[in-house]
Amino acid sequence: MRVKIYTLGCKVNQFESNAMINILKKEGYTPVEENESSEVTIINSCAVTGVSEQKAVKLINRIRRENPDTVIVLTGCMAQTQDSSSSKLKDVDIVLGNKRRTDIVTVLRDYFAEKKKIHFVEEYFKRDNNEDLEVCNFSERTRAFLKIEDGCNRFCSYCIIPYARGRVRSCSLEYIKKEVQGFAENGYKEVVLVGINLSSFGSDNGLSFADAVKTACEAADVRIRLGSLEPESMDMETLKVFAKYDNFCPQFHLSLQSGCDATLKRMNRHYTTSEYEIIVSDIRSVFENPSITTDVMVGFAGETDDEFKASAEFVEHTGFARTHIFPYSRRPGTAADRAKGQIPGDVKKERASIMAEYAERSRQAFLRTQVGRIEKVLIETRNKNGMYEGYTPNYTLVHVKADESYVNKIVNVRLAEIEDDHIIGEITEET
Repeated sequence: MRVKIYTLGCKVNQFESNAMINILKKEGYTPVEENESSEVTIINSCAVTGVSEQKAVKLINRIRRENPDTVIVLTGCMAQTQDSSSSKLKDVDIVLGNKRRTDIVTVLRDYFAEKKKIHFVEEYFKRDNNEDLEVCNFSERTRAFLKIEDGCNRFCSYCIIPYARGRVRSCSLEYIKKEVQGFAENGYKEVVLVGINLSSFGSDNGLSFADAVKTACEAADVRIRLGSLEPESMDMETLKVFAKYDNFCPQFHLSLQSGCDATLKRMNRHYTTSEYEIIVSDIRSVFENPSITTDVMVGFAGETDDEFKASAEFVEHTGFARTHIFPYSRRPGTAADRAKGQIPGDVKKERASIMAEYAERSRQAFLRTQVGRIEKVLIETRNKNGMYEGYTPNYTLVHVKADESYVNKIVNVRLAEIEDDHIIGEITEET
């Protein structure tokens, strides 16, 4: 049978989608592209915000309308958090919880035998073990993702993920070594370590996040990059371990959420802006040319004009290389959804626009510091303008004149001039 998968949300979902495809291919299923018809359609959903869930529902409705005979499988975090009687599931044939994704073949077999809807969702428990999933290939030709941690213990007031993913569960160091080596053997030049709360790796099994990164960096001659991080986990001792490895990419995506202490407290975040600032300073003192990227939420419940202004000014002052900005989206089942002082949609939209201006000034200031440097760029793809593009170790996007033979190669590039959100570079023999 032909199977198609839509992946919504984070890089962890992307990894898990590829793992499911790997399982299905071994059983004779044929993966097809999104524009092709299929007997089975899987939606690997996100539930981090109310908007994320709305996107999944719209996608389900569209698929059912366009392909009424396909078997729709909903998995991911939305599947884990929905009651079986939810009207959002009316067009779904199989609801497969996060704990059961490896049972996808068996569940499909049962469905085709009985032709009855299946709701296969199990609750998470504190002593659950981590699942070690195998992924051979990704759609990207140069970069692979490796999930080394699942679950979260933080309970931020706006987030449902600890309920959708359970508590922190870490993989073994042996698994990390084996998978990184496997990706290298399959030709990947970069591996990104990802997790639901990535930097909490090891808190459940006596290891540390530094142990995971050390193992990955020593496993193979590939670049090692990190996914999103909680800032307070980046202490100086951990940073110095990272800095020992030439193949470690010094890009730190430190989730900020707000640059205002009062807002951070209502969010139940576990740091202050002054503590965050020290962490950023430590990173810049340890690494020669790092980048700091982040996520910022605007319009959180109770956010005043002054609090928003403080947050925007902190973003510009910190000097982020890139900032992902999103308006707060209410998520039923969270403390923030029940909080007073909900911000109107038009105000959130306006604040997002203003924050984008602050972030862009910060972005351009960072790009100016990169011009004139010679950096190692992993060439990834040809863009619509005929240029080839790729990323430096600190995740600066670079466009160069090249040809197909350069794809999936790391080359020295002189960073010449800024153009929009990237830099035009020239391949060089210089180092």
